[in-house]
Amino acid sequence: MANTALRVLVVDDELLGRERVVELLRRESNVEIVGEAGDGQAAVDAIRTLHPDIVFLDVQMPRMNGLEVIKTIGPDSMPTTVFVTAYDKHALAAFDLAAVDYLVKPFDDERFEQAFKRARRSATATDASVLREQLLTLLHGTSAQAAVAAEPRPGYLERISVESRGKVRFVPVNEVDYIVSSGPYAEVYTGDRRYLIRESMQNLEDRLDPSKFMRIHRSAIVRLARVDVLHKGAGGDYEVQLANGARLRVSRSKREELEQRLGR
Repeated sequence: MANTALRVLVVDDELLGRERVVELLRRESNVEIVGEAGDGQAAVDAIRTLHPDIVFLDVQMPRMNGLEVIKTIGPDSMPTTVFVTAYDKHALAAFDLAAVDYLVKPFDDERFEQAFKRARRSATATDASVLREQLLTLLHGTSAQAAVAAEPRPGYLERISVESRGKVRFVPVNEVDYIVSSGPYAEVYTGDRRYLIRESMQNLEDRLDPSKFMRIHRSAIVRLARVDVLHKGAGGDYEVQLANGARLRVSRSKREELEQRLGR
């Protein structure tokens, strides 16, 4: 394969994410970008039909995530894999066992070049058994889970990255008033500003400091310090009113916990 162009597939549900990787790949020699995929199912189809040597695989995608792609293709048939993710590096011990490398968004040119060099060496090696065993370990979860447990607990989010018009803005978490879901997106509110990010409410809940934030409804996370009034409706429905006047529904399963955390 030394004299043959490496066939690379780029998988990311964010267009900007794919464009970033493609741009950097075009700077590399002896590389053929055979395709792009915007979701897990498209990734599976592309891997099966295009037979890439390397795949840059986003971890978080709708319909089918990166791990489900590996499970569907099967470790024996997976090309050399570089994970691309927004997860904090400390949460990636399991992926580190399975991928030749991983990139944490946002990554710089030097970090990409480093990851690609490792991927190139792996893809041109004749023995694929190591990669296969690594992927099997990840899917079975035993050693991977042990490695994660051994890692120090990661710090909570301090900034939220927001992509807009080719730029990445970093919003300090201490400025966030509340977050609400909007289909596959989340709307982050800070004062009179709104930011749209492609992130699940569950992942945001897991990564925000629970001493400061609470998920009061499946579609809403609120900064507790911003709650000004707790409204009780005649039908038993609750709402919180924030200092800026915004009102958010409280699910029945969260009422008691919210009242306790507000000091009632």
